[in-house]
Amino acid sequence: MSPGVRQQRAAATRQQLITAGLSLAERTGLAGMSVNLIVAEAGVAKGTFFHHFRDRSQFLLALHTEFHDRAFAEIDKRIAGMAPGRARLLAAANAYLDECLRHRGVRALLLEARVDPTIIEAIASRNSKVVQLTSPDFAAMGRAHPEPSAAMWNSAVVEAAILELNQGGHQPHVRKALAEFLPA
Repeated sequence: MSPGVRQQRAAATRQQLITAGLSLAERTGLAGMSVNLIVAEAGVAKGTFFHHFRDRSQFLLALHTEFHDRAFAEIDKRIAGMAPGRARLLAAANAYLDECLRHRGVRALLLEARVDPTIIEAIASRNSKVVQLTSPDFAAMGRAHPEPSAAMWNSAVVEAAILELNQGGHQPHVRKALAEFLPA
């Protein structure tokens, strides 16, 4: 077997494990997700898990990264060509909220994984990226302090996601309340 084929198979197996983890996170939460359950869901041997991930913490980081990579890709699609400002912030927030509902296992990542030091670092890095991406929107809206405004907006969007996940789906009143934080 050529190295290229081996790498493709390894990447496919790794993705199988991540997909299994996201599926299990929805059903069991993180506390109920064991390596045994993950490998059974993925249909691979237990040693395969440890070939791809050093430990459970690294696996949770991979889940976190996978979800946010998908979410950022969807956000990028939705805001493509939009000028910085309120409409772009709302489009990005709605894209994120929709992705959270599409991948309901993310609730576990948003809540349960926040105590894992590896995830805490990833959250800080992602939040920093969001602040960099959304600060121009707040500057365009005339905010004197765009970076702190962007950081607080990011927190509000994440809390809106948790509210929707806890209430079982799209909540128009939650999204309207979120929009009210941004002057028209």
